[in-house]
Amino acid sequence: MKRIITYYKMAREELEKVIFPTKEQRRTAFISVLIVVSAVSIFLALVDFILSASVSSIL
Repeated sequence: MKRIITYYKMAREELEKVIFPTKEQRRTAFISVLIVVSAVSIFLALVDFILSASVSSIL
């Protein structure tokens, strides 16, 4: 039982050291991820369209 209490205390101490992101940082990160994912998706869609058009013209 003593080991469980010690583990709980140490986990709580470590959790107090964690610095959570602010609301502004979360919003900025979300927008950045959204932009990057959108850009990559558009790029892959264009590559797919170009490759499928070139293969269909060959066949």
